[in-house]
Amino acid sequence: MKKLTTSLLVLVLTSSMAIVSAQEKKDTIKAKEIEGVVVTALGIKREKKSLGYASQEIKASALSDGTTNTGNIAAQLSGKVAGLNVTTNNNFGGSSNLVIRGVKSLAGGNPLIVIDGSPVNNTSTRENSIDYGNALSDINQEDIESINVLKGAAASALYGERGLNGVIVITTKNGKGKDDGSWGVTFSSAVQVGFIDKSTFPEYQTRYGAGYSQKFGTQASDGLNNANFGADASWGPKFDPNLLVYQWDSFNPLSPNYQKATPWVAAKNGPIKFFENPASYINSVTLEKGQKGKNISFTYENMMSDGLIPNSHLNKNNFSLKINYDLTPKLHSSFYSTITLQDTKGRSITGYSNNIATGFRQWWQTNVDIDALQNLYFANVDPNVANASNNFGNVTWNRKSAANGAPAYWNNPYFQAYQNYSSDKRYRNFTYGLVTYDLFDNISVTGKVSYDRSNLIAETRLAVGSLPQAFGQSNNTIGSGYGRRDILQTETNYDLMVNYKFDITDNINLSGVVGGNIRRNYYNSVYASTEGGLIVPGIYALSNSKKAPLAADETEYTIQTNSWYATASFDFYKKFYLDATFRIEETSTLLKGNNVFNYPSITGSLIMSEILDTKRWMNFWKIRANYAQVGGSAASYQLFNNYRPAGILSNQGIYNSILNQPYPGLQPQKANEFEVGTEAHFLKDRITVDFAYYKTRTTPQILSPLPTSAAIGYTGKIFNAGRIDNSGVEVQLGLVPIKTKDFTWNIDANWSKNQNKVVELYPGINNYLLNSFQGGVSLNARVGEAWGTLIGADYTYLNGQKVIDPKTGKYLQNPNQVIGNTTPDWIGGIRNSFSYKGFSLSFLIDMRKGGDIFSTDMYYGLSSGLYKETAEGDFRDKPIVLPGVLPDGTPNNIGLSPVDNNGSPGYKTRPASEFVYDGSFIKLREASIGYMLPKSLLAGTKIYDAKISIVGRNLWIIHKNLPYADPEAMVGGGLSSYGWSIGSMPTTRDLGINVTFKF
Repeated sequence: MKKLTTSLLVLVLTSSMAIVSAQEKKDTIKAKEIEGVVVTALGIKREKKSLGYASQEIKASALSDGTTNTGNIAAQLSGKVAGLNVTTNNNFGGSSNLVIRGVKSLAGGNPLIVIDGSPVNNTSTRENSIDYGNALSDINQEDIESINVLKGAAASALYGERGLNGVIVITTKNGKGKDDGSWGVTFSSAVQVGFIDKSTFPEYQTRYGAGYSQKFGTQASDGLNNANFGADASWGPKFDPNLLVYQWDSFNPLSPNYQKATPWVAAKNGPIKFFENPASYINSVTLEKGQKGKNISFTYENMMSDGLIPNSHLNKNNFSLKINYDLTPKLHSSFYSTITLQDTKGRSITGYSNNIATGFRQWWQTNVDIDALQNLYFANVDPNVANASNNFGNVTWNRKSAANGAPAYWNNPYFQAYQNYSSDKRYRNFTYGLVTYDLFDNISVTGKVSYDRSNLIAETRLAVGSLPQAFGQSNNTIGSGYGRRDILQTETNYDLMVNYKFDITDNINLSGVVGGNIRRNYYNSVYASTEGGLIVPGIYALSNSKKAPLAADETEYTIQTNSWYATASFDFYKKFYLDATFRIEETSTLLKGNNVFNYPSITGSLIMSEILDTKRWMNFWKIRANYAQVGGSAASYQLFNNYRPAGILSNQGIYNSILNQPYPGLQPQKANEFEVGTEAHFLKDRITVDFAYYKTRTTPQILSPLPTSAAIGYTGKIFNAGRIDNSGVEVQLGLVPIKTKDFTWNIDANWSKNQNKVVELYPGINNYLLNSFQGGVSLNARVGEAWGTLIGADYTYLNGQKVIDPKTGKYLQNPNQVIGNTTPDWIGGIRNSFSYKGFSLSFLIDMRKGGDIFSTDMYYGLSSGLYKETAEGDFRDKPIVLPGVLPDGTPNNIGLSPVDNNGSPGYKTRPASEFVYDGSFIKLREASIGYMLPKSLLAGTKIYDAKISIVGRNLWIIHKNLPYADPEAMVGGGLSSYGWSIGSMPTTRDLGINVTFKF
């Protein structure tokens, strides 16, 4: 083992370029002291033992080898990092929400994503109830070498206003090639298939059919009953196989049941058969070559995926190139570029309206056969058949009447999937180039330019024959239409950095960085739509508009931020480390006088194992502490009134009203954080422990908008006020219970608990609305509560008993009550990994305790008579008395008639609090079995490495409290990822086979 003894250590400020020049010297100190190097802020490489703050590195193998490829690396961080809460959803190609150490801003917020020292965009896009995913999904997973999560303010202070929510640092691979210097080729291929986890989809009752009461609709001329076509509920007449009824499919000439009455029974094929088994095919090839002073790597990856819903497909192509080249012994260069081309069709609609899954979960008839719907859709959509009389193929179960086949509330789900589909195309390019010049042995200068560009073209369709709905720019109710959104986002960073290192004495060293950054962000969005419907069915173009389209809705802005920063790191005898950073920023989104601000940090760490000489039983022990400040600046258009055109009247332009009062005096929000921690390794790293405690105060918050009385001329105002506190603990534990020549067992566990509190908002205001849910429930920041308070109607209680309204026999409801909070109590994960010769086995258990969820699905679904609970016993057939007391305290004795029983388990008799569920879960998140083929088997071939693996993801929800849905499956990213279960796709158990060959 060796020790680096010379003073030359060129710290290049990106992970792609680090040059260490050293020479040997006979000494007793081991090279293990410089192992555990991690990439920190600005791409600076540091020995992990020297850090005075908590960070956690995840190698590429731990990210991807043990699981199926999700297409979004954010989702694959679940359960692997202490303090990182990952919320995934089941939207096809949808977002994953990341939160480090709790929510620090009223608007929420994700951590900053950095690739090789350069920030990249990770915004989520959701529009027209469609989740287009977050930009982190564009990253080519084959390029990733490691991910380092910078959790606290001290770790992220060098990113200033962007470091408020922590930083995720991604390091890309360098080309290596073969030992003989020739080109190396790696080919990987994976096939994945998903199978629905039935615990995440409703179980229907099979005793009653369509209707809002136990009466049939009109009678046919032959005296037989017609089903309740227009009712989108299953609180209807009891099933009887001897009873013949004219049902929804009795009126279409192409139906086998045309003009026939059929037995009144539950459907043989329920909605769960609507969903398909999604399959994914991922293939990648990497060409690489490397030697001292120069290396190159090129990767191409293709991913083709199908969604759960018919007619949903995703095709993604990634190209990436990385080159490191020493132009001279003192001049080093690096170049990296990645391009993503993604084409997606048929993303699922989220939320309430027009969501197929919402219909299946809330408003459905248990007598409707999904196969019959499929057959009649394809039979009627044929161009030779489709016309106005059959709604152009939209033959729905929910027809208005026997004589009118137009949909009452819901389209045929196959018509919705095949005709009213969305599509989008995304182009993404991230490129950087840098040069580093070694001025002296201890000083180097780096110049770098990075460019991040994304183009999204998203199209929505409303086919002729559809249920009329609000659509397009005017939001008028129409029966057909086409809309298009074009979004261009760019970020350009210019960096100049001077890196230095001095040996003050033989045992005291000083190193650091002095630099500056210019950042420019550009955003341009244009939305346009048809008006009044389509002229020609099936032609989706703005020019196919029945009426003149409104002026396009356009948004454009450019933001510039100038920054200067400096760091200083002192190393005293390899036993004590002291670091300080300072960053000054100037932003264009605030007025002069408020637009320059600074962010300092100071950290210290003591290597107690060196000081106390504990190496015989504790080979490493460090204690650390830090204090830092990070921030969050204002968005665009917050300082002055800005106007949106609303059309032309009498040849004069008219503009929408300004509802939010701007605030020229706006200031950035800042978070002050204190952290202490310790790290210890026992028995030659057979046991490792890392513990951290932190406390963060974020103030002043940016309230945008703060609700106000309309009497002042605005409904809200933008303002600085409020404070949010977070405190918590994080624990990482590593164990190696067994380690022999051939067999190793590793256990990696993490656990974290964050306590959040909204301390204050604004004088006289105790609640700030964040989001509103279907069902009268809202997400809020409420003074004295943790961020994410759920407010809605609760029961009225008397001495702990629920009070009954004596006039109705139903529960008295108490509005505007705190009925839950979306903040989890704690999160954790445990991975077990086993290796025996060429075999490997691993599995990850992912856990969350707490975090309340309001289920609009249960709120409505129990009222519409869908779920099995609504047909237990005989309360549909006789009067019932709800448990509770009357206002005078006597037991309730007022019965509900069977007619009133309609929906008694649901929202018609019970408040929203009844449908708030604990969001805890325990999941078998990942599992894999792999085998590395022996070299002897590959002898005589050009393959020198081969591995085959069977992988799985979301294989088993071991425990959950939310009925019929996945507790993680929220509506989308950002605020839409908290506390609302509505119309979510069922979760799939994903299985795959991966093979990798190296040539």
